Amino acid sequence: MNNTPNALWDKCLLLIKEIVSEQQFNAWFKPIAFESFNNNTKVLILQAPSNFVVDYLEENYVGLLNKVLVKYFGSGIRLNYRIMVDKTHGLTQEIAPEPIADIDKSTKKTAHINESPTTLDAAKPQDIDSQLDPKHTFANYIEGDSNKLPRSVGLSIAEHPRSTQFNPMFIYGPSGCGKTHLINAIGVRTKELFPQKRVLYVSARLFQVQYTDAVLKNCTNDFINFYQTIDMLIVDDIQEWVSAAKTQETFFHIFNHLFRNGKRIILACDRPPVDLQGMSDRLLTRFSCGLIAELEKPNVQLCVDILNSKIKRDGLRIPEEVVNFIAQTANGSVRDLEGVINSLLAFSVVYNCKIDMRLAERVIKRAVKIDNEPLTIDDILDTVCNHFNVSTAAVTSRSRKRDYVVARQVSMYLAQKYTKMPASRIGKLVGGRDHSTVIHSCTQVENRLKIDKLFCSEVQSIENSFKLKR
Repeated sequence: MNNTPNALWDKCLLLIKEIVSEQQFNAWFKPIAFESFNNNTKVLILQAPSNFVVDYLEENYVGLLNKVLVKYFGSGIRLNYRIMVDKTHGLTQEIAPEPIADIDKSTKKTAHINESPTTLDAAKPQDIDSQLDPKHTFANYIEGDSNKLPRSVGLSIAEHPRSTQFNPMFIYGPSGCGKTHLINAIGVRTKELFPQKRVLYVSARLFQVQYTDAVLKNCTNDFINFYQTIDMLIVDDIQEWVSAAKTQETFFHIFNHLFRNGKRIILACDRPPVDLQGMSDRLLTRFSCGLIAELEKPNVQLCVDILNSKIKRDGLRIPEEVVNFIAQTANGSVRDLEGVINSLLAFSVVYNCKIDMRLAERVIKRAVKIDNEPLTIDDILDTVCNHFNVSTAAVTSRSRKRDYVVARQVSMYLAQKYTKMPASRIGKLVGGRDHSTVIHSCTQVENRLKIDKLFCSEVQSIENSFKLKR
């Protein structure tokens, strides 16, 4: 890290630029140039274009300069200005204002206890633990139709944290859809690109516990002051506050301060703001003034992509049919997907067995809550017909066309396997056949499953597609 006096002054300018307006910075600070710094005498000399600039700085920004220089150069600094008084002959004049005084922290705390802290009052970045999970990154947050918008906006925010667009970002969606992963990824990427930024991830429950503890210890101001120094505040599961009026009020003041100062606010919730019954109206209006982005449950294809990514990352070997089965059975929950893969790995290691469909079905029953609503003949017919790309009317007709016959026989076989109906009832519902036709069809399918791997794969695919309805 470059800590030369010149580099330290550049850091001072960057910090001042964050605090004052662009017009103020360009008018009064940009013309100032570093000349020299004597570490023994603690004298810092800056070049200024005129006496007028020096006088204006000393009258309006002396406090800001004091704090910035103490922050980067340390205490006891003496600031002098060098002004060019005769350009023709190169004559300069050195001006020595009042010495920079150290900041009396105890006096400041008592005299300005109700004032919001500035960036200068914040601890250095390394003094704060961001509480981010380093494993949750954009690199392993797989993009799909259900998360494309929130992921794209989140990445843009991480790469341009000074932009005030889409602030706050309010992300909502059902449990297991990837909200926590996404908001962590935003924070992790921000810290990678801007390590000096104070980024903090906190759950709504922990925030509430911290606030309650601060009230009991009579240090609420310290609690608020800390949160008002954050550059990017990420709060998860804010639906936890729906009945906590005092917590809401405290967060309202923190939110206002951060928002007014252009700091980033990322919020995650299991429902949109309009459905947060019990949340104060003034908070709801602020939640809604930025971007409201919905995260949907991942579809089957995205689940397959997530599984393949995790399998590759963990160095596993799992058959494609098992991956597809898990993706179609895990109810669109990323947590369930990861849980099933971890369970498969544990079973295969402990029992020294390969990961196959039989093991997957065994694990799924323990790891995923499956809908126990029974399948109907209509469900089976629709699924089979969609798979073979034929119409239900054609399958239930008297046609002997091969494609129709195969779909008809598979429908009867699966109906017998997944329903408690007798063969006579199945036959009647599949085109008015008798029970002997159903028995013959099931026998044909069973025999073909033993010798035709492609046919076996097709039937397995059909079964996987309605496992959720078992």
